[in-house]
Formats: sequence, structure tokens, C-alpha cells
Amino acid sequence: MSTFPWLTVIGAVPLAGALVIAVTPGVSAPGSEADRAARRLLVKRLALVFSVITLGLTIAMMVAFSPHGNEFQFTQTYQWIPQFGVHYAVGVDGIALVLIAMTAVLMPVIILASWNDADPPAGEETATAAGDAPVARPRRSAKTYFALLLVLETMMVGVFAATDVFLFYVFFEAMLIPMYFLIGSFGTGQRQYAAVKFLLYSLFGGLLMLVAVIALYVYSGHGGHPGTFLFQDLTHVTFSPTVQKWLFLGFFIAFAIKAPLWPFHTWLPDAATASQPGTAVLLVGVMDKVGTFGMIRYCLQLFPAASRYFTPLILVLAVIGILYGAIVAIGQRDLKRLIAYTSISHFGFIVLGIFALTTEAQTGATLYMVNHAFSTGALFLIAGFMIARRRSQRIADYGGVYQVAPLMAGLFLVAGLAGLSLPGLSTFVSEFLVLVGTFSRYKVAASFATAGMILAAIYILWMYQRTMTGPVQPEVADMPDLRPRELWAVGPLIAVLIFFGVYPKPLLDVINPAVHDTLSQVHVTDPQPQHPSTASTSTTSFRFGNRLILVSAGGAQTQKGSTP
Repeated sequence: MSTFPWLTVIGAVPLAGALVIAVTPGVSAPGSEADRAARRLLVKRLALVFSVITLGLTIAMMVAFSPHGNEFQFTQTYQWIPQFGVHYAVGVDGIALVLIAMTAVLMPVIILASWNDADPPAGEETATAAGDAPVARPRRSAKTYFALLLVLETMMVGVFAATDVFLFYVFFEAMLIPMYFLIGSFGTGQRQYAAVKFLLYSLFGGLLMLVAVIALYVYSGHGGHPGTFLFQDLTHVTFSPTVQKWLFLGFFIAFAIKAPLWPFHTWLPDAATASQPGTAVLLVGVMDKVGTFGMIRYCLQLFPAASRYFTPLILVLAVIGILYGAIVAIGQRDLKRLIAYTSISHFGFIVLGIFALTTEAQTGATLYMVNHAFSTGALFLIAGFMIARRRSQRIADYGGVYQVAPLMAGLFLVAGLAGLSLPGLSTFVSEFLVLVGTFSRYKVAASFATAGMILAAIYILWMYQRTMTGPVQPEVADMPDLRPRELWAVGPLIAVLIFFGVYPKPLLDVINPAVHDTLSQVHVTDPQPQHPSTASTSTTSFRFGNRLILVSAGGAQTQKGSTP
């Protein structure tokens, strides 16, 4: 079982699905409107089938994974460009495994939720029965849309699985291409502006990382050793403190833009607002996690001394991001833009947990990545269902939705409560671990970050109040409730949030060993709790009968065993 190329197959299946869709006759092929609708339906079903196959393979891989086995499992290493030491090398630890599983779970959900997002507007397709009149072509192609989604899934699996730094960089940059077209060609509003802004920010970060990757290869070849891009070989290379700092910055800025961390965040609200809801879920729920994953995998483990050096600055940026994202979210009037700003706040929590450098905080940060994808994904999808019905993203255009669509309102409430980390939902577990782990080492940062929980309650509950409660707006009076397809899309996300809120142990058992390996590479240990009897610096002893009494400076007394 362990010799099966799980990661290669899991990455190849969506790509094969995209190729199958690419050769399927599209809407531009000759035929009636009914024929074109049938071909669109076939494309959607093919995309769903290939995404479900990928999910099934991922579940099988998780069953075969041994949490207490080797650090990296299901590894494959083949020479790719031997002259430059580049390999096709893949493997997963517990952190990468749960992120690949998160991606595999989200993709079928997104395909179901995006079922009609690439269909032409009503009345755009017209043709006579005899076919002697010209046919108005749709501005958007379902074939292209769903093929891009599957290509993007392959890229995201590859970026989490890569154990060669150059291969990681290739996937890191390649996944920008499908996302650029998903935003620019299939989005709404200022989609072209948002797509270009997203691409320019990401390319700038990628350029910095490319310089660092090249330098990493050059410095790894010092001392007569051949240069290498293999991650596990690079962890044994010793860099000078100055080199570590510069290489760390090259990787970190690229990851901070991708995450995004304040003040590198400004592209995200525009991109998420202009995207289709399913695209926004992939953007915020998965692609942005590549940034925080890269911080754990590459920044911490390759440059441990530089990570410790820059930790105070990064913690300040994380806390600012938590508070800034939450405060700005409160004042938003656009539904999707509000959810985007909440994600900036959540990413502040994730980065805080990563650089607190404690087991609890980093475990919580990894779990936070997964939980955020499901909670924010549910919010984006339900908001998308509302926008498709009302044709408006303005919060003020809604009101009283719970009276006409109670199921939609109820699931939106659960997703919102997950966004504010209500106990009993999985997000609470991750946020609690982040704050507890941070407080054990950085009490001031954790104290300020706790205010983000209060602000989250304000922006979530106020958003729910303005959209779902109050008198029914005339424009939403006829709004239908969730359809079966939409319920199948959002229902699994809600179920996961509840299940892991009650029983997070399966995920924690997979994540914890990987976190311990990461922190051991950074050469840090968890702070030890101090007991009053051991915290003092001065101790006096005296005898009482046959007992030796120790008295600390704080006045605590402890008895040691009998003396001869």
C-alpha cells in the first residue's frame, strides 16, 4: 500500500478530468440550444465525477497514513533536471496531508455550488429550429470554467505535496494562471481590475521567492557539495545568520502576500468581491493557505535562526491584521467584501499561531487553516446563493430572509457562528489552541489578539441581523429556500464544522507529530509552567526531626524524604 504513488495519482486525476472536458464538444459546436445545454450538463457531471474520484483516493491515502511513522510518507523522488539538481519529489507530513484533504473535500462542494455560474444569461442563446439564423454565443464557457477548476486542483495538490523547493515554486506560480482566468473571465463587477491586481501582487512575491530559491541552491553547494533543491537535504545545510535573514525575507514576503498578511493584503478584498462564490472559496480557502503552509514548511524549517529573529516583528503584523481586518469588516456594505475582510483577521490568527513557536499554537494554526476553509467557504457559498436570487451584493438590499428561506438563514447562522469561533464548532478548538499557545510565551500579543474574538461577534451578528432578520424586504419576499443541489453543496461543510467541533481528535492526532518535527527543526521547546515551589531563585533548608524542610524565598515549604 505504501508503494502506491498516491500523490502523483491524486494530482493527475483532476488534470485528466480537465483534459477529458477539453476534448468534449462545447457550446460552440453545431446543434440546437437543447444540444448545447446537454453538453454543458455533461461537462458539469464530468467535473463532479473526477473531483469525487480525487476525494475517494485522498480518503484512502489518509487511511494508509501513519501519524507516528516517518515524517514524510508516500514519497517519490525522480530526477527532473539533473544538471541543476531539480527533482520531481513529493511526500506529505501530517500538515500537508490535512491540507490536501481539505482541498479534495472542497472541490466537489464548489463544483455543485457553481453549477450554473458559467451558464450564459437567460435569452443570450437564441437560434431558429432550422438553424438559418445566427446564434448568439455566450460570453462565458462552462467547459472552460470547470476545466480551469480541475487544473487548479492539480496545482494545489502539487504545491502541498512538493518536497523539492524548485518544484514547489513551479506549482506556486502555475496555479496563478487558472485563478487569473477564473477571476478575470468569469467574475463580476471590476473583475479585470481585480484579476490584474491579484496577478501583479502574486508575481511580485513570486519574483522575490525565485531570487531566494536560486540563492538557496547556490549556498547549498558550498563546501564542495553539489547544489540541491531537495527539502530534506536543505534542512541539513548550515547558512550564516546574515544569509538566513535575507533568504527568509525572500520566502516570507512571498508567503505574506499569498496569505495575505497585513499590510500585504490589499489585493484580497478586490479579488474575492469580483470572483464567483466558488472561485472565492478556492482563493481564500485553499490558495491563500499556501502562504501560511509555506511559512511552516520553508521559513521555519530552512531558516530557524532567522525565524526566531523576525518573530517579534511578525507577531506585531499578525496582531495588527487580526484587529484591522475585524474593524474594517464591521463597516463593509458589500456582503462578499465583508467576508473577505474577516479572512484577513483570521489569517492574522493563523500567522500568530505559527510564529508563537509552541506546540499548542502551531497545532491550532494548522487546524485553523482547515476550519477557516470550511467556515468561510460556507459563508461565501450561501452568500452566493443569496446574491444569485437577489442580484445584489449590498447588505442593505436584504432583510427578513429567515421568514421566506428559513433553511438558508439557519445554515448561514451556523456558518457565521463558526466564523466567530463559537464553542461546539471546530473553529473554536483551533482559535483556543492558538491563543493558549501564544499566551504561554507572548502574553501581550495574545491579550491583544483576544479582542479579535469580540470584534468577530460584532461583524458576524450585525451582518446576520441586517440580512436575515427584521421586516421582509419586498425584493426578497419571493426568494426560494435552498434547493437540493445547494443543500448538498453547503451541508457537508456545516457537518464537518460540527463534527470536528465535538471530536477534533482525528485531525489533531495527524497534525501533532508534524508540528513536533517542525519545532524540533527550529530548536525551540514549549515553555514549562512554573510551580511556586520551583519558581523561586532562593531556597533555605533546615531540619525538623528526621525530615529536611526546604523553604523558598516565596515562603513555600516542601519536605524531602527522611534523612539518616
